[in-house]
Amino acid sequence: MANDVKRTIYKVAGGYEISIAETGSGPAVVFVHGSGPGASGYSNFKQNIAAFVDAGYRVLLPDMIGYGDSSKPEGIDYTLALFTDTLYDALVQAGVTKAVLVGNSLGGGVAIQMSLDHPGFAEKLVLMAPGCIEELPVYFAMPGIAKMVGDFTSPDFTLDDQRKLVSNLVYDASVITDALVAERYAVARTQPKDVLARMRTPNLAPRLGELPMPIIGFWGQNDEFCPASGAQRFLDACPDARFMIFNKVGHWVQVERTAEFNRYALDFLRG
Repeated sequence: MANDVKRTIYKVAGGYEISIAETGSGPAVVFVHGSGPGASGYSNFKQNIAAFVDAGYRVLLPDMIGYGDSSKPEGIDYTLALFTDTLYDALVQAGVTKAVLVGNSLGGGVAIQMSLDHPGFAEKLVLMAPGCIEELPVYFAMPGIAKMVGDFTSPDFTLDDQRKLVSNLVYDASVITDALVAERYAVARTQPKDVLARMRTPNLAPRLGELPMPIIGFWGQNDEFCPASGAQRFLDACPDARFMIFNKVGHWVQVERTAEFNRYALDFLRG
């Protein structure tokens, strides 16, 4: 991790701990990572941090419960409320009273739920292939998620399995480095299977019209985890939304189109 990124552990309700890495100063931008074996805030967004810090923002990179350096309880359902409530608790302790929420996949669902639960907290939303806008069977039928759950919940999850899973997140696997695979595998080996096997997320699509803030979204046309048709749900329901679809891009627009994502997102934040 970069030297100027500090990490703080916050004790939250339920006796859990949520880890947040942060750097920079200015208005808060919270990057909320997605699910999957080995996911963490810093790992998912390391290529985006510097651009936002240089633009004058305080960048916060939480690890959600079950991920990264945060608590990883076993024997529980991993619900959207659990992810959202524990993260919000930690952010309030970190002194965040309002923020731009940047959410990828499950993190997009968390950003939406947090916006609904705490009106006024999210000033703007930046969403990359956000989850929680379809019924669960739709997601579990997606090829990327089906492979991810099958491999991770098997008893002999290997480094090679980890490489294949991360490669499925992108259209061009050449962007996946050995260091990224190793970093995520180290976290995955500490995660209970319940993180995926007992994930429970609602379909928030009927509530998208309740999001009053400006929204920008990004989606890869070749996403194998969250169907890109979801962009239309926001365009139909939300009062102030715009989405960009990238061809030959998978689930990780912020990784596969880093420079474009940073530029478009920062232009949006500047208004």
